[in-house]
Amino acid sequence: MTYTLPPTFTTRPTLQGTFGMSASTHWLATASAQAVLERGGNAFDAAVAGAFVLHVVEPHLNGPGGDMTGVFATAEEPGRPVVLMGQGPAPAAATREHYVAEGLELVPGAGALAAAVPAAVDAWLILLRDHGTWELEDVLAFAVGYARDGHPALGRVGATIAAVADLFTEHWPTSAALWMPEGRPPREGELIRNEAYARVLASLVDAGSDADTRTGRIDAARLEWRTGLVAQAAVEFVRTPHRHSSGFDHAGVLTLEDFAGFEAGYEEATTFEFRGYTIAKTGPWGQGPALLQTLAILDGFDDERLDPSTAIGAHTILEAQKLAIADREAYYGDADVPMEYLLSEEYAAGRRALIGDEASLDFRPGTVPGRSPFTPPLRTDYTPPAGGSGFAGVGEPTVARSGETRGDTCHIDVVDAAGNMVSATPSGGWLQSSPTIPEIGFCLGSRLQMTWLEEGGPSTLEPGRRPRTTLTPTLVLKDGRPVVALGSPGGDQQDQWQLLYILRTIVGGYTPQQAIDAPSLHTTSIPGSFWPRTWEPGGAVVEDRLGEELIADLERRGHIITRAGDWALGRLSSVTRDHATGVLSAAANPRGAQGYAAGR
Repeated sequence: MTYTLPPTFTTRPTLQGTFGMSASTHWLATASAQAVLERGGNAFDAAVAGAFVLHVVEPHLNGPGGDMTGVFATAEEPGRPVVLMGQGPAPAAATREHYVAEGLELVPGAGALAAAVPAAVDAWLILLRDHGTWELEDVLAFAVGYARDGHPALGRVGATIAAVADLFTEHWPTSAALWMPEGRPPREGELIRNEAYARVLASLVDAGSDADTRTGRIDAARLEWRTGLVAQAAVEFVRTPHRHSSGFDHAGVLTLEDFAGFEAGYEEATTFEFRGYTIAKTGPWGQGPALLQTLAILDGFDDERLDPSTAIGAHTILEAQKLAIADREAYYGDADVPMEYLLSEEYAAGRRALIGDEASLDFRPGTVPGRSPFTPPLRTDYTPPAGGSGFAGVGEPTVARSGETRGDTCHIDVVDAAGNMVSATPSGGWLQSSPTIPEIGFCLGSRLQMTWLEEGGPSTLEPGRRPRTTLTPTLVLKDGRPVVALGSPGGDQQDQWQLLYILRTIVGGYTPQQAIDAPSLHTTSIPGSFWPRTWEPGGAVVEDRLGEELIADLERRGHIITRAGDWALGRLSSVTRDHATGVLSAAANPRGAQGYAAGR
């Protein structure tokens, strides 16, 4: 059987050109990044400009108090994929003993106890310093303008605020003041402003006014971020107890020392060779290597088993993902993780042999010599502790298991004519994470909800340890040069949706837009990374466009199917470069009518 052919119709073209390409989850960020390229900036200048715009125009999906991860390659060292590490650690006082003493059995999904040290801004600034060419003031001008002068609100911004309006009114009045100034959520297309954040960005520029060099000005801005207004206002604000998703009021534990002591940085990528391509991801402090493990398992099957548009392919892919993500839970974290063994052919062959004709309903991590796998609590539902009550809009700002869209994380990809290429996924610090800090116009993130309070796990809450993030951008290399930057919002689904793109383009020969448009699916038979951290044994979510016959086959095999509708799953974008011709391309997701690509 041949691989399923792509449909002749695509929702938009795969853009092609030779000058530069940008793609992101919001058209204003894409347009801003492309404007930087048009004015002589490189891919890194453009990505940073677009990322700060995302803080402003997608405040329900990310914010400056959150985190980001990126993976990039430079024109000077094209064969070396580098991870941009923008994931902050747990504060020094964020001990499991303190959280248990607060009456918690899970790290909250909202409120300052869920906050890791903010890391996104510092990460973007070091990328600009080391690999960009523009002055900070020019890069930030786009975001400053949208924050100060206003931008048209997305309908989803208003819907998100409406979902937490009672929380804002009753418990988070500073959030109500910023996001409901008229006493109601903003209407779609209504201009919204964040003048406090505009002032924060201006203060970063002002901090470097006396420095003699471009790098000195950026480093002065980084120091201001870690020790100045932002750190001081945040630390002072979270000292006051406020409502968390536990249903109780707690004070935060973030300190000035936590802020000052963190710096973003670079790491070597974790890689795997698949069908002649090198797939580059973060280390196992993120979920990215689970995609590599899935590819290692699938690499031993014939092409038919790698086709998500066939019944046997969809089944095989779902089962492989469950096995890889079980290992994510058992072994991944900011710790010593045996990735070389987990990616070995010997180990992958053993995991591959577990895939039978029926859907597994079990949690099945593998066996690693000398290691005991951590088994997280396997809850199918969650009831808050007595006396507490959760509230709407917390946890993961992404698609529900049913496919219903509640929001997403953000993503941006950029490639320039020189061959610089970057893929980055900013998230966290969304407006429903915790109360707005009025002096700075944003709130802290909630990434610590991905840690466990059970003892002994590789991602158990521990001071100074990074939470095992879901943020997982991808860089693909061919013959030692970057050819694809790829990513998606979507929490635990991010790599599951990216896997389908990789299989359809590398194995099936699809164009980028064909792969993004093609019908999608993912498993929910995994412990969720977001509060309240439940799972659905055997669960699988599918787009109806996969077809009745395929869906019925999955059900006969024992998958517990949730139908998401025709166009619900996936928020992918990508940029590519053909090094033989110099042709660049870009594509973006049509679902949600928000992501766009641009280029020439």
